[in-house]
Amino acid sequence: MVPIPTRLCQESKSYTNPLGTVGSKRSSVQYSFIFFPSDIQGSSVMARRALKLASLAAAASGIYLYGNKFVDPNDFGVVRVGRAIATTAVITYDYLTSLRSVPYGSEEYDFLKSQVHLRSAERLRDLCCTNRGTFIKVGQHLGALDYLLPEEYTRTLKVLHSQAPQSTRQEIEQVIREDLGKEIKELFLSFEDTPLGAASLAQVHKAVLQDGRTVAVKVQHPKVQAQSSKDILLMEVLLLVVKQIFPDFEFMWLVEEAKKNLPLELDFLNEGRNAEKVAHMLKNFDFLKVPRIYWELSTRRVLLMEFMEGGQVNDRAYMERNGIDVNEISRNLGKLYSEMIFVNGFVHCDPHPGNVLVKKCPASGKAHIILLDHGLYQVLSESFRMDYCRLWQALIKADMKRVQKYSQRLGAGNLYPLFACMLTARSWESVNRGIDRSPVSASEDVEIRSNAAAYLPQITQLLNNVPRQMLLLLKTNDLLRGIESALHTRASASSFLNMSRCCIRAVSTYQRSKSRSFYRKVQISFTEALSLWQINLYELFLWLKGSQLGSWVIALLSRTHHSTY
Repeated sequence: MVPIPTRLCQESKSYTNPLGTVGSKRSSVQYSFIFFPSDIQGSSVMARRALKLASLAAAASGIYLYGNKFVDPNDFGVVRVGRAIATTAVITYDYLTSLRSVPYGSEEYDFLKSQVHLRSAERLRDLCCTNRGTFIKVGQHLGALDYLLPEEYTRTLKVLHSQAPQSTRQEIEQVIREDLGKEIKELFLSFEDTPLGAASLAQVHKAVLQDGRTVAVKVQHPKVQAQSSKDILLMEVLLLVVKQIFPDFEFMWLVEEAKKNLPLELDFLNEGRNAEKVAHMLKNFDFLKVPRIYWELSTRRVLLMEFMEGGQVNDRAYMERNGIDVNEISRNLGKLYSEMIFVNGFVHCDPHPGNVLVKKCPASGKAHIILLDHGLYQVLSESFRMDYCRLWQALIKADMKRVQKYSQRLGAGNLYPLFACMLTARSWESVNRGIDRSPVSASEDVEIRSNAAAYLPQITQLLNNVPRQMLLLLKTNDLLRGIESALHTRASASSFLNMSRCCIRAVSTYQRSKSRSFYRKVQISFTEALSLWQINLYELFLWLKGSQLGSWVIALLSRTHHSTY
């Protein structure tokens, strides 16, 4: 069973778990509030222990949270804390007890396991919707991990993108009054009550300024700033308790990432700076549009932008109605992200469909990609970016020695085959054969999804070992694959050629910057130009092969060959 070789599973001491046939005692990471015990057939003693520890957690976290001078109990609320603790306890108890009397590996076991996944995912979804804010943000993150979590979780949690909370008109007025010092009617000729969209941290309204300019007004939910740090603190306490029940799993990396990223996402001035930086960085792409920022009316909680509209990037029907080439959009999106990741090392890490719009320009007839929500970017270090470039070059060339080398340099260790499969969303067989040799088949796609659960312990181990920069890139990869899947445009040969171009340019630029010899710099530039020329020639060959002209040439050569004999 691929995606990883059998020998990889034999290197660790095996044990059974509810997600698949093989686990690792070294596994040490998992996502927040999703509990997968290493021995589902444990006794009722473990269940009682779970409830006892949950009760202790309630008392301990209550004392800690309300005794902490940085925590305002009026904002946090005992109900909010209690709800999270109760959900955690119920999910834990369900996994510990539901499967213990069923023969492992039987059809009944697999059926019940799926039911436990579904029940737990629904409980987690309900908790996120009720507690809002940071909880929805975490749930959305989990829902995007199609190839890393069981389908019951990702399918259930995806609805959080469309079920984000909405602030009332009075709450919006309050935030604008506090931050801009004026009432809405003093700032705008009109301000639509119904938001264009609502997310976990903010919502966006369409408005018209006094001078007639149409703008999008992004307003932060009033309580999310105060609650975010407390939510993270609550997660941290609960995860420490869960670790006592399931020592094999370690969750704290998620808390660490949230601590680092949430303050940046909640600072709209930072988002505005990111928008301007990426617009300048990718100014050569005439198909990319980034809304202009109106700084005079922007604060940490209010962001005024140029109003832009279009269809969501995963809406194939919208593109067909408006005469937009779906394949062109998919290629251009790939170009954008290859440029951000490999060349610039400054990556927009939240490309879910609501943040990427498409629109056909009436004047030019060209299709534009509109990139929104610039709060979350990952800055890649130079050494990480170079290793990542060389790893992708090795994957495209099916150079397994270099795949192993650069995967291990990025922290994958002996799990490098699994790492390669996670990056490419291809089976190990396809990686060995060459990921550009054939498209993803329906059977391979199903195989990858079904096997994700079987290798979850190894996946969690990888997530704990790779650099923190890799975590957001993996999330970004999954979001982009979700868009490709919706458009039915999974990675083609041309997309890998664009990636190759970016990798060659990035590595050559890095080598020139490190060289002091003029002759060596010229040599690097010549090699770069030759490699890019070879890619262009191969791309021309592919175009001719697929075009009508190419068909005529091939038919002519075939007739000439037969007439000779």
